[in-house]
Amino acid sequence: MTEVVEWGECRVRATRTAKELAGIALLPLALLPAVALALPGAFTGGGVRRWGRGRVEDLRNEAQAAQDETAAAFYDLDTAQRELRITIETITAAADDTRQAGRVAADFAAFGERIDQVSHEYIRTVDSHDLDSEDLDAGTASRARHDFTRVRDELRRVKADLDRFGESLGPLLERAENQLRQVAPAVEGAKRALLAATSALDSVREARLAADQLATALAALGPELRLLNEGPAQHGIKPTVQRAEDVRRRAEAITAEAEQLPRRAAGIDKRLSSLRTRAQAITTRAGQVEPVLSELRRRFSAACWQDLQRVPEQAAASVREAENTLRDAQRARDEQRWDEATARLAAVQTLLGRTDESVSAAGERLRRLNEVSFDPSKEAERTRFAIRDGQRLAMSGRSIPDPRHAGPLDAAVERLDRAVAALEAGGRNPDYWLFLTEMEAVRGMVTSVVEDIRRR
Repeated sequence: MTEVVEWGECRVRATRTAKELAGIALLPLALLPAVALALPGAFTGGGVRRWGRGRVEDLRNEAQAAQDETAAAFYDLDTAQRELRITIETITAAADDTRQAGRVAADFAAFGERIDQVSHEYIRTVDSHDLDSEDLDAGTASRARHDFTRVRDELRRVKADLDRFGESLGPLLERAENQLRQVAPAVEGAKRALLAATSALDSVREARLAADQLATALAALGPELRLLNEGPAQHGIKPTVQRAEDVRRRAEAITAEAEQLPRRAAGIDKRLSSLRTRAQAITTRAGQVEPVLSELRRRFSAACWQDLQRVPEQAAASVREAENTLRDAQRARDEQRWDEATARLAAVQTLLGRTDESVSAAGERLRRLNEVSFDPSKEAERTRFAIRDGQRLAMSGRSIPDPRHAGPLDAAVERLDRAVAALEAGGRNPDYWLFLTEMEAVRGMVTSVVEDIRRR
């Protein structure tokens, strides 16, 4: 009989082998061993493939390929998450809108939960299938391939969603990167300003000028510099830029004040010398007031000079006070108390200014009284001219003047006439000083009316 095997070409081989064995049975027994060796695969099955084992190896290879693809997808997702985390940190650190930054961080955290879930599923799948086992059967290999393919597809879906989320952050990232680009120049500018302030302070000390306040202000910037060196990763982009700008401004202010100190000291020295000279000049001029007062008493009525009687005495007292204050200013300058020295010099300048005016007033009074006593009509005509000018302006473009302007101008005319009449009635010693002050008052009234007309 012929043995039939229902497997492809194995069926042909089995049939041929049966016929060969039938022929062998007719040979002498001595030849049987040789014939047996001559028949290839007659008993060993040489060249016949074990079909079931080959199928398992194919499935193992397919499962291994699926596992490799899944591992690559897991790596890609992990890399994308790490890169996007840097983007999120950049955006949240630079965001002006904290609510928007909070939403972005919350969305990324939600993605993190999805990634954790699918990552755990991947690890569980890897632990569940040993593709290197020699006992691996076809069913187990097929299930492994299916599980790895499923996890791979889920990893890829999560990465695609993560990529779309990252692309949606493009405008926010661009704005954050623009702000981040401001950090380095701002920090560098702050450090340069600090270096300049340190150099300026060293120059001041070399000039033997005290700068304790500036040194304290510069030392206060030390902690700020440490925070700047820690960088925006720890303190945020916007706070870092703001801190750098603040440090730069404060350091530049220290530099400016330090550079000003030598000039300030020189200016104080110059003012001290100038005010001493002025005090001496006022003292000299105050000594000339008494002869002027004597002439005023001799030629004019008491009303013309009574208010000047105490000018020499007051001038001497003011000069003494100024000299004492100058000594205090010199002491403050020597001790490098610059603000105090400056304030005392300002007080001396004001005091000497008032004294100078009072000393000059006696000579100016005598000059003006000489002029008006020689020809009072010049002062009166000057005042009339001012009144006529005001009247012309009040009538400009009008047939009737505005009562608000006509009234004061008419009063000015009346006051002028009264002052002239009083001067003429004064006899040999009229009150020329009263006449002069009245003329000044009338002209002041007219000036007020003219200014009101122009303003309206």
